[in-house]
Amino acid sequence: MPFTDAPPAGPPWDTPFAEVSFAFVDLEMTGLDLEKDRVIEICVERTRAGEREAFFSTLLNPEVPVGAQHVHGINEEMVKSAPRFAEVATQLQGILSGAVFVAHGAKYDADFLNMELARAGHEYRVTHLVDTLKLARRALGLESHSLHALCKHFGVVQQVAHRAEADVTALQIVFTRIVALLAPVSARDLWEVRTAERLARGAILAACETARAAGTEVRITYRPSRRKSEILPMIVTGIASDVDPPRVMGYLVTGRSRRELRADRILRVETPT
Repeated sequence: MPFTDAPPAGPPWDTPFAEVSFAFVDLEMTGLDLEKDRVIEICVERTRAGEREAFFSTLLNPEVPVGAQHVHGINEEMVKSAPRFAEVATQLQGILSGAVFVAHGAKYDADFLNMELARAGHEYRVTHLVDTLKLARRALGLESHSLHALCKHFGVVQQVAHRAEADVTALQIVFTRIVALLAPVSARDLWEVRTAERLARGAILAACETARAAGTEVRITYRPSRRKSEILPMIVTGIASDVDPPRVMGYLVTGRSRRELRADRILRVETPT
């Protein structure tokens, strides 16, 4: 499943951001083969406005060899009496339903989760998701955007790497820090933060159009290719929507030099207070 189609209209994707339920997910697997390997550990924490709504964390008996113990640190003895995925599938579906699925390298986790759901005879599937890897690549432009590298960048101490519960804790902190940089108005606005797709966020274009119509100064946070983000105090004079990606034109308040910005690289638009 490619997970590239836009999310359906309505909740949770078009709900105001502060009211959205997010399901933060991390899985550990016995290996990388979607057909042969199995989920060996799962953690899901569902939150809204930073408050926990539900939490689930368990080892799973994969019914196959546990695989790379040197990566996840899980041995055969630890999973011998753990539940099988089919025994927890209904509970997981209840936590995930109606929430926005968030993970790091999210397609990988969603593919394995969907495969396990299919094996367990459940019709529910994860069909849309938010990937903190993509968010980080657009917002930060670091040499590495692994979860470990992002934790280091933000000064987050990871208690244990490659264990589901510890990674979910780190994931939520990283997500919160990146969201602060992007200031999304909805989950759809966050989903539209893409890399290598030349997609301009609808909310960004709307904010620039409002600024153009008002003729007032805005502070545009912009990250050029291969560079760190910069804050540009600008007067927006035009938007070219007939090019790919759209461009935002204007001039800097200081110096009044002209600027033309790729709209897909604008991280946020603020009105000075």
